[in-house]
This record gives sequence, structure tokens and C-alpha cells, in this order.
Amino acid sequence: MRLEQYERRIAAEFDASFFVSEQEADHFRKIAPESSQKIHAYLNGVNADYFSPERAYENPYPPGEAVLVFTGAMDYRPNIDAVLWFADEVFPKLPGTRFYIVGSNPVETVRALSGRPGIHVTGRVPDVRPYLAHARLAVAPLRIARGIQNKVLEALAMGKMVAASPQAMEGIPENAGCRVCSDAQDFVDSIGEMLDSQACAGTGREFVLRHFDWERNLERISSHLARAS
Repeated sequence: MRLEQYERRIAAEFDASFFVSEQEADHFRKIAPESSQKIHAYLNGVNADYFSPERAYENPYPPGEAVLVFTGAMDYRPNIDAVLWFADEVFPKLPGTRFYIVGSNPVETVRALSGRPGIHVTGRVPDVRPYLAHARLAVAPLRIARGIQNKVLEALAMGKMVAASPQAMEGIPENAGCRVCSDAQDFVDSIGEMLDSQACAGTGREFVLRHFDWERNLERISSHLARAS
């Protein structure tokens, strides 16, 4: 309640407040209706030149592995919850695959997953792009999420298909090269289909270039700054 009061006061004092998705902006308009005319949204962005599948990356995986990859800081509660749930409820039903958890500072419960067959916990890596480039697909089974998930945008920019929960896709329009999976069996079925067919691979990068270009998306903020100056 105290944080909400503070945020409402700050929104009232400033000329504009920006949120990284229209859903986030709508949520805050309900919290601070007195400032609704000053609340705006812009889409997040991704450095598509850096996250490019056209570069050459050394394969970090053993040859022939069908890799599912999750990327993110592994001392962050939503990421921890996501990989623990996926390891318990989804991965055991995907024979012949490998699950790589790539991210810094894995907590003990995440590190313990590396003791299970087919699951690998890397800890911090110097560059996440090789792990995305050589994976068969990325997974984002977040059950706790707010705003736009950069891990999804980065995987799409790398030309990967993504199996994601509805929570992970909040703020990201559908038809983005992702399969939105509502429960564990939906993940199993969708990942199985995606592994069998790579027909949608690459469409996610086109989507990112079209909707999540930093220069275009920041124009709304620039225009407000210009008027204020």
C-alpha cells in the first residue's frame, strides 16, 4: 500500500509515466486514475544485431543432442520456480531431449537438478548466444511474470522457436514464433510438435525486427522529452 501511494504521487508530479507494455500501462491507470492521461506505453526492444543467428557460434553442446534451453539469472525467484516446475512436470515426458539451464548464480535447488539425467546447469557463461544458437528450441515456462520477458525476445531474435507460458507472453503479441502452453501436457505436446517440425523457425526474428526495434519504440519517449524541453 505504501509503495502504491508513492507511485501514485510520483505519477501525479511528473509530466508522463511510461511502461514497457500496454498491459502494464492499463494496470497502472486503474491504480492511478487521476494520472491516466499521463500514462503511456512503449514496447521493449532487443539488440537484434547482437542477437543474430547469422553470426558463427561455437557449439557448446555435445553433437547430436536435442537441446531445450532456458536462459536467465538463476537466483531470481520466477526463474527458479520455472525451471523446477519444468524439470518436475514436463521434461521427464520428453525422452531423447536435454534440458540446459543457462544463467548466473544458480541457487542450491537449481544446482541439484544437474544430478538428474539429461539436465545440465551451466552457471554463468561468457556468452549466452551460442547456447541459444545451437539449441533446438527455447523454453520460458514462467508461472510468475510481469512485463515483457527479454529472454523470449532474445531467443526469437536468434531465430529460435519458443515454448512459453501465458505469463511469459504477457505484453508480447501472439504469432511471434512462439507456442503458448497453458499447462504441463500442453508443453509436452507443443515441444514434441516443434521438435518434429522447424517450419516456424526464423519467423520470430522477423517479428522482433518488426515490433521490438529500439529506435522506433523509443520515439514515443523522445517526442515527450522534446516537448518538455
